[in-house]
Amino acid sequence: MPVSNGSMMDLPSEYVKVKAHYGGDMLISDLDLAMTYTEVCEEVRTMCGVRKEMPITLKWIDDEGDPCTISSQMELEEAFRIYNRNRRSGLLLHVFPSIPEKPGMPCPGEDKSIYRRGARRWRKLYRVNGHLFQAKRFNRKAYCGHCSERIWGLGRQGYKCINCKLLVHKRCHKLVPLTCQRHMDPVMPSQEPLVDDDKSGEEVELPPEDPEETDAIPFLPHNRKVEKAEDDAEDLKAVVDGIEGIQISQGLGLGDFDLIRVIGRGSYAKVLLVRLKKNEQIYAMKVVKKELVHDDEKKRKDIDWVQTEKHVFEQASTNPFLVGLHSCFQTESRLFLVIDYVNGGDLMFHMQKQRKLPEEHARFYAAEICIALNFLHEKGIIYRDLKLDNVLLDQDGHIKITDYGMCKEGIRPGDTTSTFCGTPNYIAPEILRGEDYGFSVDWWALGVLMFEMMAGRSPFDIITDNPDMNTEEYLFQVILEKPIRIPRSLSVKAASVLKGFLNKDPKERLGCQVQTGFTDIKSHTFFRSIDWDQLEQKQVTPPFKPQITDDYGLDNFDTQFTNEPVQLTPDDEDVIKRIDQSEFEGFEYINPLLLSNEETV
Repeated sequence: MPVSNGSMMDLPSEYVKVKAHYGGDMLISDLDLAMTYTEVCEEVRTMCGVRKEMPITLKWIDDEGDPCTISSQMELEEAFRIYNRNRRSGLLLHVFPSIPEKPGMPCPGEDKSIYRRGARRWRKLYRVNGHLFQAKRFNRKAYCGHCSERIWGLGRQGYKCINCKLLVHKRCHKLVPLTCQRHMDPVMPSQEPLVDDDKSGEEVELPPEDPEETDAIPFLPHNRKVEKAEDDAEDLKAVVDGIEGIQISQGLGLGDFDLIRVIGRGSYAKVLLVRLKKNEQIYAMKVVKKELVHDDEKKRKDIDWVQTEKHVFEQASTNPFLVGLHSCFQTESRLFLVIDYVNGGDLMFHMQKQRKLPEEHARFYAAEICIALNFLHEKGIIYRDLKLDNVLLDQDGHIKITDYGMCKEGIRPGDTTSTFCGTPNYIAPEILRGEDYGFSVDWWALGVLMFEMMAGRSPFDIITDNPDMNTEEYLFQVILEKPIRIPRSLSVKAASVLKGFLNKDPKERLGCQVQTGFTDIKSHTFFRSIDWDQLEQKQVTPPFKPQITDDYGLDNFDTQFTNEPVQLTPDDEDVIKRIDQSEFEGFEYINPLLLSNEETV
């Protein structure tokens, strides 16, 4: 990043996401808030490819949607100041290779309609280390130039530099250390090339995107209800018998498992209890219909969590407090993720029985959750969906976090994102304010969860007969504006840690300092009795051991799931014909760690 040589703003050394519109492209990059006007002009000129001998005019879009010219250091600082105050999703710039004839007049060729939201669709290009990455789907084998893992085509997971042809995952594009050299030779001759020579014609270029659109995920209600089993369902065994002959995966398949019971269901997936036939090991199996993720842009945005969840499951396998992945496979109609089966039930199930927990119990669970969250954060992942329902207890009473569908990958310390998502009762104030946010939202959610465990209720409970106050809008208003009242029955230490996590200002929140966040949590007086090394090794005895009364621990699951017949709906051949199976190349996976463990059984 250039070193400033002019007037400096009185701002912290942070970065602003800039979306520069030029020549039909929207070029996205991060600029240092401490850069001077001259440095910004040179950076934007390089980004957009405007030759040095040509004049350049920068205009930014203010809060009213009006273009404002940046022609001096003072005007640049004003734009940065307003961005820093509002923390919008990015500073919108429009770049013109010309200057107005007179001050206040438009640039030659400037069309004022481009400033109207949604008036034009722009090709998105992401600038990192000189690369200009464009989102693409690859219909053939491709490997990431950063992590060397396979890129497969579900959603917009592949990025390609339009200059040097480097291929990377979406999650890896900010981590690429190599500068763009306009052309690169393959560096892994034993695999498919990490760059593309454009000769195959098998990649699919994605359409331009609305500059204002986000990868929004719809809200999930706090208490998810199971949908009624469909009337046209048939016995699952019959479906299995019919599918085995058209199995796509070359490794494990549906026929390798005994399907025992339904244990969960969501908007896009059904979760089954299964047994791997070769060694009698018990797992959970998440089943997703391909018709929900095939080539349809709206559905793709609703279901992008499939690839994210798969990748987070893979990484989670090395942490004792996260549900890990055993394997993935597919048929023509469905995707299957085989994951750890945790049979002690979730914290919501146990809280409904016990109402509230002793502080010692809450401390134990919160500490194990802290280790899990810190692991994800160190991997560049914001979890974004911490709640009682997603914290499971194993047979010994240790926790395991599950459900990674709302995770955001590729986040470095200090990076932010802006998607408005989450479970309403746990959404952090910065999300509700429309601000960019980072790992801070997970520590807020932990504060809400700890309050629920120790107080037996939500910190935002609304008890009223007024229908206008039983709405999400009113709940959000309460989260943003109402002070949180800590029950007097809680200890001083418990009250202190809750106030720390539930600070509405993420800059002051416990755990949110970039360099010392996790250390601050571990050294807090509430957690001072915890031996963190022993805890991470699962050498601390849990305060509660779930009752396992049958072979599978099904008593710890809601009967609305376990009483369902084990069913899948029949395949619709017309739907299957419309699915582009190449979209799912590379989905197969077997965890080498778990595989080696099985071989020793």
